[in-house]
Amino acid sequence: MMASTNKHTDKTTAEHKRWKRMIVLMDMNAFFASVEQMDRPDWQGRPIAITNGKLGSTIITCSYEARAWGVKTGMRLREGREVCADLIQAPSRPERYAEISTQIMRSLITITPDIEVFSVDEAFLDVTGVQHLWGNAEQIGHRVKRTVLQASGILCSVGISGDKTTAKYAAKLNKPDGLTVIPPWEAEAVLHDVGVTELCGVNRGIGNYLAARGVFTCGDMKKIPAEELGRRFGNPGRRIWLMAQGKDPLPLIQDVPPPKSIGHGKVIPPNTRDRETLLLFFQHMSEKVAARLRKHELKAKIFFIGFNTNKGWVKGRSRTEIAMDDGLELYRLCKAFLDQHWQDEGVFQVQVTALDPSTEGSQLDLFMRSDPRKDRLNRVMDQINQRYGEFALSPVRLVNRSEMPNVIAPAFGRRPTFDF
Repeated sequence: MMASTNKHTDKTTAEHKRWKRMIVLMDMNAFFASVEQMDRPDWQGRPIAITNGKLGSTIITCSYEARAWGVKTGMRLREGREVCADLIQAPSRPERYAEISTQIMRSLITITPDIEVFSVDEAFLDVTGVQHLWGNAEQIGHRVKRTVLQASGILCSVGISGDKTTAKYAAKLNKPDGLTVIPPWEAEAVLHDVGVTELCGVNRGIGNYLAARGVFTCGDMKKIPAEELGRRFGNPGRRIWLMAQGKDPLPLIQDVPPPKSIGHGKVIPPNTRDRETLLLFFQHMSEKVAARLRKHELKAKIFFIGFNTNKGWVKGRSRTEIAMDDGLELYRLCKAFLDQHWQDEGVFQVQVTALDPSTEGSQLDLFMRSDPRKDRLNRVMDQINQRYGEFALSPVRLVNRSEMPNVIAPAFGRRPTFDF
């Protein structure tokens, strides 16, 4: 049986039995919208929709008050206002969300050092070794909720079980402000009738593969042997077979690997044919990519550069002699690419990506060092922009750049970073 603070709580065994493994999933409630409502008390209890800046027309996320009217993520702002006339547009503020997220993640260290930052608004906690300090699962869940509220001023939902997948499933059952406990000895029974595609990590492709073999619910998973999923999907397939039974073996991942790429793209005014406008957007993206490389002390030699037209993407790779992190040099690559490949057709989007960035340079790089004066200039510019805001100091051309801000994604470059 599932134990929950919201429905049919079972306290007979779950409160007193020490678990072999206890995993907590902390999930913020409509995180971006909750931050906006906290900072704007007059928005409390009102329907708000987060968009990518003032010019954004698509809803990134929305408050629970907006969801009650039928407003959904991915909906156009115009559609949202058709179903909710009082919908408030809130331009996204990624740096503010990252600031609050960092406060939350740091606060959780007071409960356990074993934390995996799963995304900007979610974290797994392995509390197996601290049960003697904080009590049973329900008591630990309430402690997590209090800790997050004190650190951020906003509410979260918590799921607790004996593995990551079941804990994540539990966290979404009683949103918002929920606490759901699924004891590990009850997990298989609780998941029995749950659709396999409701589990985190089971995408449509895997779902279709399973459906073709009569596997629709977690309880159906035993219809096929684990070896079959292993042959088709490797170790992830074997893990999925165990996930369906509440036995996900995956440990917490606390070391964030370096990124395989760092890129920025921008949707630009439709059918843009003005060369200066295209150069403006390419320089904007070049400076953003370079700044992120420097932030994480990375450099790259190979860069993807492309632009999208009615006929599809025109794209290619440009290479430098030595690994670099300079926006002006990257912009020069973009300019050369545009001069070579653009045929005056209308452009709808540009993209600049550093491929396979690394902290390590080659032996050739040691002899062909970058300009130290340029490196010092970039460091000063980064310090000023960190203090006064992105592009407070920037190339003159970018004074007229797009106002569209960054969007937080659960990736290396946007995850909160800590100094413990």
